[in-house]
Amino acid sequence: MSSRKSLTLFDAALIGPAVIDAFKKMGPRTQLRNPVMFVVYLGSILTTLLLIQSWTGKGEAEPGFILAITLWLWVTVWFANFAESLAEGRSKAQAASLRALKQTVSAKKLAAPKEGRNSRWSALPASSLVKGDVVLVESGDVVPADGEVIEGIASVDESAITGESAPVIRESGGDFSSVTGGTRVLSDWLIVKVSVNPGEAFIDRMIAMVEGAKRQKTPNEIALTILLVALTIVFLLVTVTLLPYSLFSVGVAGAGVPVTITVLVALLVCLIPTTIGGLLSAIGVAGMSRMMQANVIATSGRAVEAAGDVDVLLLDKTGTITLGNRQAAAFFPAAGVTEEQLADAAQLASIADETPEGRSIVVLAKQKFNIRERDMAALDAQFVQFSAQTRISGIDAGERAIRKGAAASIRQYVEALGRPYPNDVAKRVDDVAKRGSTPLVVVDAGRVMGVVELKDIVKGGIKERFAELRRMGIKTVMITGDNKLTAAAIAAEAGVDDFLAEATPEDKLKLIRDYQADGRLVAMTGDGTNDAPALAQADVAVAMNSGTQAAKEAGNMVDLDSNPTKLLEIVEIGKQMLMTRGSLTTFSVANDIAKYFVIIPAAFVGTYPQLRALDIMHLTNPNSAIVSAVIFNALVIVALIPLALRGVQYRAIGAALLLRRNLFIYGLGGILVPFVGIKLIDMILAALSLA
Repeated sequence: MSSRKSLTLFDAALIGPAVIDAFKKMGPRTQLRNPVMFVVYLGSILTTLLLIQSWTGKGEAEPGFILAITLWLWVTVWFANFAESLAEGRSKAQAASLRALKQTVSAKKLAAPKEGRNSRWSALPASSLVKGDVVLVESGDVVPADGEVIEGIASVDESAITGESAPVIRESGGDFSSVTGGTRVLSDWLIVKVSVNPGEAFIDRMIAMVEGAKRQKTPNEIALTILLVALTIVFLLVTVTLLPYSLFSVGVAGAGVPVTITVLVALLVCLIPTTIGGLLSAIGVAGMSRMMQANVIATSGRAVEAAGDVDVLLLDKTGTITLGNRQAAAFFPAAGVTEEQLADAAQLASIADETPEGRSIVVLAKQKFNIRERDMAALDAQFVQFSAQTRISGIDAGERAIRKGAAASIRQYVEALGRPYPNDVAKRVDDVAKRGSTPLVVVDAGRVMGVVELKDIVKGGIKERFAELRRMGIKTVMITGDNKLTAAAIAAEAGVDDFLAEATPEDKLKLIRDYQADGRLVAMTGDGTNDAPALAQADVAVAMNSGTQAAKEAGNMVDLDSNPTKLLEIVEIGKQMLMTRGSLTTFSVANDIAKYFVIIPAAFVGTYPQLRALDIMHLTNPNSAIVSAVIFNALVIVALIPLALRGVQYRAIGAALLLRRNLFIYGLGGILVPFVGIKLIDMILAALSLA
C-alpha cells in the first residue's frame, strides 16, 4: 500500500494555486506557446478595444453586447490556462513530495576504502559527496547518495521512494546492489561507492522529470498542434474576407446591416478548435501525472506517448509471466509405491529445505494427504543440506536415509548403493522435462519412490491480459534463459504470441532491432546490467528501481515498485492518453457543426434575411444567439477538464473498433451537445432579461 498522499481531481490544495497561476499565464509570451488560444487571446484584446470605443459613443454595436462577448472571450482564455495550471499543479505537488525526501544527512566517508568497515571514517554533509567516494552506512543511517554496494548486506527501507513499507535486501554483487539516496538501512551495514555527483541523484532526476513534464511536447502533440493551427488559419482567412463581402453586399442591395467586427471575432473563436486547443497541454501533463501515480517515473512525455504506440512487448518470464519460483505441482510414484508414500518421503526430505521449492513440497503434501505435525525428536532426524556438488538434500531419520534431488544426481546416488534405478521413473522424468517442468526424484533407504514435478506457475489472470493486448494488435514475446522445450510449454500456458529461449544480451538486442527494422515500436523491462544494451535500444524501456544503476540509466522509465508486470499498465496509461487526446479532438471539431446553425444565421441575418431559415434552434435574437455560443464555447472547456485530467476510460479494443466508438460517442456527442447547451444558455439569458 502506497504511503504517499494522493490528491483528488479538484483538491483544495490544487485549486487555489491553479486559479492564481491561470491569471499569471495571461501574458502574451505564455499565450504564444498555444497558437489556437493565442488567436482567442488576440480576439479578446481586439474586442476590449472595441468596447472602449463603444463607451465613447462611436462603437459598432451596443456596449452591453460587446461587453458580454469580451468578458466571455477572456473567460475562455482563463479556463484554458486553468486547465493547464491544474494539471501542472498535480505534477508540482508530486515534485514537492519528492523534494521532501532530500534530507540534510551526514555521510560516513571512508578514509581507506580497501580496509572495508575497519577503515576510519569522517562525517561530512551528504551534499559534499562526489562520484567515486566510498561511504559506510550502518543500521539506522539514511543512505546519503545513490551508489553501488561494494561490501556487506542489509535490509533497506525504500518506502520513501517506492511508497511500499516492505523492506528489501541490498547486497554487493548481482542485480540488487544499487541503493538510492534517501532510503534507510534497517539492519546490518553496507559499504557504498557513490555513483553520482551532487544534483545528479535519482531523486533530483525524478524531480526534474516531473517538473519538466509540463512543457515537453511529444511528436504526436506537435503534429496535432500543426493541424489545429492549419484549421485556425483557414477559419481566420475565411472570417477576414466576410467583412468586406458583407459591406459590398449591403452596398449593392442598398439595404440591410453589415456584420460587425465583434461578431466576426465571436464567429472565429467559436469555429476554431478552441476546446482541444485549451485542453491539449493539460492532457499531456495529466498523462505524465497518471504515470507518476502508478509509481513510474517517465523521462519525458515522449516516453509516455511511445508507450501508447507500442505494438511489441518483450517480457521476462520469471517474475513477470510466472510467479518467479518453481512450485511443486504433482507426485508421480514409482511402480509399487503409493502416491501418499511418495508424498510422505518427499515432505520429510523437504522439512529443512527453506527454499520456495522445498516449502511448496511440504505444502502440497499437506493439501493432498493432510500430512502434518511430525515429531522430529522422535524421528531422531539429521538434516542433509543441499550442496552444489551433490545437488541432493534430505534427512536421515533413524535407519531411513531419504534424499531428493536432480534425476541424474539421484541416479548416481542410487547406483552407488548398488540399487536399481527403475525404468518407469526414468521415463516419467523425461515426460516431466518435456512439458517444461523440473523433475525431482525422491529415494527412501535406497528405494526410488518416484518423481515430484516442479513447475513455473503462470500468474493468475496473465493469460487474459495477453488476450486483451492481442485484441489491441500488440504482440507479446516472452524472453527466458530456459531451454526451448521449457520455454515453449510456459509460452503456450501463458498465451504469449512468441518466445525467445536461451536468451543472451546479444539475442535480446538483435530481436529488438529486427522488430524495429520492420517498423514496430518495442517495449521491454529489465533490471540487470546485462539488460542495459537492450533497454537502451527499446522504444519504451522500463528499468526496475531495484535493479542496477546501468539499467536505470539505460531506460526511459523507472518503475519504483520494481514490478515487471507494470509494463502492461504503462502501455495502458500511454494508450489512455492517446485515446483522450483523440476523443477530445473529435468532440472539439464536431462542435463546429452546431455552431454553424447558431452563429452564421445570427451574424448575417441583417445582410441576408433568408438565412433566418437556418435558425432551427429558434433562439431569442441574433445577439443572444452569438453570446450564447460564446458562453458555451467557454464553459465546454471547463466542463471537459475532469475528462482531460482523468483520461478517457481505457478499453482493450482494436484501433478500427476504437475509431468507430469514438466517432459515435464523441463525434455524435460533439454535434448534439452544443445544440442542447446553446439553447439552454439562450433560455437562461432570456429568463434573466439579458437577451
